[in-house]
Amino acid sequence: MVTLEINAEERQSGVMTPAHLDAAVRALRDDGFVALEDVIDGGHIETLRAKMLDDLAHILERADTPYNFNTGNVQQEPPPHPPFLFRDVLLNDLVIAVTRAVLGPGVKNSYYSGNTAVPGGHPRQPVHPDVAQLWPDLEHPTPAFGLVVNVPVVDMGPENGSTELWPGTHRDTTYSIHEGSLRIPEAALAARRAVCAPLQPRVRAGGVLIRDIRLWHAGMPNHADQPRPMIAMIHWCSWWNDSDAVTFPKGTESFFAHPLLRTNARFVDGPIDYIHHSEAYDFQK
Repeated sequence: MVTLEINAEERQSGVMTPAHLDAAVRALRDDGFVALEDVIDGGHIETLRAKMLDDLAHILERADTPYNFNTGNVQQEPPPHPPFLFRDVLLNDLVIAVTRAVLGPGVKNSYYSGNTAVPGGHPRQPVHPDVAQLWPDLEHPTPAFGLVVNVPVVDMGPENGSTELWPGTHRDTTYSIHEGSLRIPEAALAARRAVCAPLQPRVRAGGVLIRDIRLWHAGMPNHADQPRPMIAMIHWCSWWNDSDAVTFPKGTESFFAHPLLRTNARFVDGPIDYIHHSEAYDFQK
């Protein structure tokens, strides 16, 4: 796994060294994922951590708790309003440099949510891509069209349920969005494991994990005694449809101004009930 240690000069300038940018792009094209360490201010992470852990208790009280596949993984949205909006989370210049280098000009963010692995050693998720190949029976995979940007707000690793990643599977053309299920069959997993075993990455709080949206992955059990919250955004290429917009409060429009990243947002009056917004899903079909 390629993990890039971002230095103070890069953080301060918002400009990644050519060597780091090249390494990140190559890792995304070859492996399907890359980690950038120390790209988000520690104070911002602490603020989000405290709020998301407090919010989690209220989400778990819901009669329709938004579990992802099983009770070990909860869909959890971060607070979408000040004072919890941070540019180095939502509009991080170093992250944008990487996603734009892969996706091309016109990159846009159309997602702001996340998931939390709760303690208890619950069963793992089935292996799946978030979005499979766009067409069936491809001889070669298309270039990347979507990248997931994960922001752990606690240090994450195998002990507390870091996501299992299957290197190189973003290039697998066996499964397309036209399949009946996104769950990868056991026979395909066994064949892929013989080529390259999956892994659970370690990423420090303040880092980010960027992965191709086609990559096979699975939420894993949290064997620690504390929840593991993680924020997720999705950067799409310019031609991806804009049907999914993220809701933010009116008055925050100027916060999202950026020369290279467009946030596909809708701005509304009044409070946003993000605690009750997410729904459970299972990818049964």
